[in-house]
Amino acid sequence: MIRPTETFKLSSFDPNDTFGKKREHLDSELDKLKLIMERLQYKLYVENERSLLIIIQGMDASGKDGIVRHVMSAFNPISCTVKSFKTPTTDELAHDFLWRVHNAVPRKGFVGVFNRSHYEDVVEVRVQNLVPKSVWFQRYNQIKQFEIMLAENKIKVLKFFLHISKQEQKQRLYDRLSHPDKRWKVNVEDYKKRKKWPEYMTAYTDAIINCTMNEAPWYVIPANYKWFRNWAVAKIITNVLMEMKIKYPKTPAHHKKIHE
Repeated sequence: MIRPTETFKLSSFDPNDTFGKKREHLDSELDKLKLIMERLQYKLYVENERSLLIIIQGMDASGKDGIVRHVMSAFNPISCTVKSFKTPTTDELAHDFLWRVHNAVPRKGFVGVFNRSHYEDVVEVRVQNLVPKSVWFQRYNQIKQFEIMLAENKIKVLKFFLHISKQEQKQRLYDRLSHPDKRWKVNVEDYKKRKKWPEYMTAYTDAIINCTMNEAPWYVIPANYKWFRNWAVAKIITNVLMEMKIKYPKTPAHHKKIHE
C-alpha cells in the first residue's frame, strides 16, 4: 500500500519480487482466498448497504484481464460488474471526464471492477499529449474529491497497479503473437507505447502519489510472476472485505411470527 505521505518511484519497486513466497504454497492458498471472497461477496449482497469498487491499472500485458479471469471469477456475476474503459465516445466527450465513470460505479451490495479507469485521463492523455498540462494536472484533485465522495457514500475503493518490467512485457507480447487465439490482443499501438515506457512510468508514479488516500489507497503489485500477482490481489481484497465487517441484516420482527 502506498501511504498518502510517501514519496516513491516505480523504478524502486522490483516487478520480480515475491517476498519470499513460493508458487506451490500460493496456488492452493489462492483457491482458499477465492472461497472466502465468494462468501463475503454474498454477505455484501444480502446486507445491501455498501459496495466495493476495484480498479485495475497497468501497462499493456501487465495482467489486467488475467486478474479478472483468475481472481474476480470468485465473485458471483449476479452482483458483480466488470467495466472496461476504452477511448471515450462522442457522447462521453461531451461530458466531464468522470461522467462515464460515475455511471459505472457499483450499486449497493455489488462489487464493481474497472479494467482501466479514470486514471487513463491523467496517464494516457498526458503521455500522448492529448490535453494540455493545465487540464490533466487539475484532474488529480478532481479524482481525489470524486473518490472521497464515493467513500462517504459507503463505496470502498481499492486501486491496483500491476507492475511489470519492460522486458517482461516484451516477452508477453511475443507470446501472444505466437498463439493464434491471442494474436488479436496485440496491435501496433502496443509497440509504439513501449517507446515511451519512461514517460508512462513517470505518469503512473505521479498519479499514484497524487491520488492515494486512506479512503482509496493505491497498491503496487509486483506482476512479473502471474501466480504471485493473482495471490497478492486476492489476499488484499479478502483482507479488506473482512475488515469491512459485513453483517447479515437482522430478521424483521414480523418474520418471527411466521409459523408452518
